[in-house]
Amino acid sequence: MLAVQCVKSVPAWLLLKALGRRFPGLYTGRLSLARLREVEPPPLPGPRWVRLAPRLSGVCGSDLATLTAAGSPFFAPLTSFPFTYGHEVIGTVTEVGSAVGAVRPGDRVVIEPALHCGVRGIEPPCPACRCGHYANCQNVTLGDIGAGVQTGYCRDTGGGWSAELVAHEVQLHKVPDEVSDENAVLAEPFSCALHGALSARPTDDGSVLIVGCGTMGLLAIAALRAVGSRCRVVAVAKHPHQQDLAKRLGADELVPPGRGTYEALCRLSGATQHVPEIGKPTVLGGFDVVFDCVGSAGTLDDALRFTRPRGTTVLVGMPAIPKTVDWTTIWFKELCVRGAYAYGVEEVNGERLRTFELALRLIGQRRVSLGPLVTHKFPLADYHKAVRTALQTGPHRSVKTVFDFTGG
Repeated sequence: MLAVQCVKSVPAWLLLKALGRRFPGLYTGRLSLARLREVEPPPLPGPRWVRLAPRLSGVCGSDLATLTAAGSPFFAPLTSFPFTYGHEVIGTVTEVGSAVGAVRPGDRVVIEPALHCGVRGIEPPCPACRCGHYANCQNVTLGDIGAGVQTGYCRDTGGGWSAELVAHEVQLHKVPDEVSDENAVLAEPFSCALHGALSARPTDDGSVLIVGCGTMGLLAIAALRAVGSRCRVVAVAKHPHQQDLAKRLGADELVPPGRGTYEALCRLSGATQHVPEIGKPTVLGGFDVVFDCVGSAGTLDDALRFTRPRGTTVLVGMPAIPKTVDWTTIWFKELCVRGAYAYGVEEVNGERLRTFELALRLIGQRRVSLGPLVTHKFPLADYHKAVRTALQTGPHRSVKTVFDFTGG
């Protein structure tokens, strides 16, 4: 079967790191880390495993960070190669192991990608998994399958950028009939956004700043509104199509990045800026909660500066290596800086449930409509175009780019 796989190559990584931005064709060229090639379908690792045929599979920012050599090397020792990209997947069950009881062939399901103790057959589970924080599992290099924090970063599971992959039954959630494929393929990133929104829990009279309105920034706005938050939301959105979607999803105010951004954010938050001899302005005051949904050193620095004293900064976007963050802001303002990685078990209105369950419930109840965020579909053979479209969001007016295996 055809699959887009990531190969481990230090020379290719160095080449992309040095020249990729000047020559973006390198990202999917002969010397890239990504290869479209024929591979054998992965076998079922055990009796509780299931085989899936993807229907739609998303291109995530973390996929792009890996493909372009832009991400941190933090996950390198927690990954097994070669792996098939793709962890945002809605698919159809085609085969079940002998001990599977939760799903059957023909079921339409989404994958919860975390490869935790329960997936790996590890007993007793690690402390994180015991508490329901299974995305933070400590055993991601052990157990029944190779190293990998998620499906799509493990050589033994396959991934959504292929015709088949395998998943443990505890990773699967049936998709209600009323939920479209386009909504369901966003269940994974929407769960990440919900996890971040619920970790911060802004008050209804509070103020929130969303830095960046790519997929994760837009989903963060959607998550806040879907769980009923009436906080004031200000969003920094670069492109007109992002601004339009941010407004439709519930942002109250929009600010474009660039010259004048600091002045506008000060006006909207009541903060003041004070210009030093060198560097960015010092900001006094700010927003109660700031979500950095980009993850660059520059946006993280801005997010910290615009968080009010004793406020909360939430890192939702996959961070780059922070070379230019001024940590004085955290120290002086006594900020709470939180990571919001993936999902787990949430407590909502006295109920404990998995983030994915909450996401599918909110989508099914039409508390949020995410389908319009799926702007581009490609067959797997056109993965060069898909990657280019996902990277160049402005010229292509793209938000979520997906691979379509349905032929639709």
